[in-house]
Amino acid sequence: MKRRNGPWIITGSTPKYTNPWINVTEDEVVRPDGKKGIFGKVIMKNGVSILPLDDQGNVYLTQEFRYALKEQSIEVVSGGIDDGETPLIAAKRELKEELGIEAKEWVDLGVLNPFTSVIHSPAQLFLARSLQFSKTNREGTEVITVIKIPFQEAVDMVMKSRITHGQSSVLILKAKEYLGY
Repeated sequence: MKRRNGPWIITGSTPKYTNPWINVTEDEVVRPDGKKGIFGKVIMKNGVSILPLDDQGNVYLTQEFRYALKEQSIEVVSGGIDDGETPLIAAKRELKEELGIEAKEWVDLGVLNPFTSVIHSPAQLFLARSLQFSKTNREGTEVITVIKIPFQEAVDMVMKSRITHGQSSVLILKAKEYLGY
């Protein structure tokens, strides 16, 4: 059955790979120029990213080995939204699991679509404040080093490409604008 996707016409879809986090599909299409072709797309689980900021102006980041990059990456806390969760509930769960932090104040700083050409992966961005610290509950894949630094240092790390994770970079810069720093 043919269906439209903007100026594209999809004439068929073939699932190529699925796991709990991603779904890869190849669509047979009629391109906007009228020629037949294919288009691969990846749909990732919707996610959240959280920047915790304490009362002294410090942020808490993660440093973690990223399999696909083959190197350590410094990032804000991020994770997937589970079935039945709202983005805020997922954000609270991820922050508690990964860093053992609970926050009384949550500021929604919008959505980021980091890979718009072939990947559907929206992430809701949050600033968390009025922090309380407790024990983490990390998954077996999460070997995380916590990095506590002044907020401005995190901004500098983004600007100097020491933080390259898309959601982290955007969230830190949006928080800077929101906070008026």
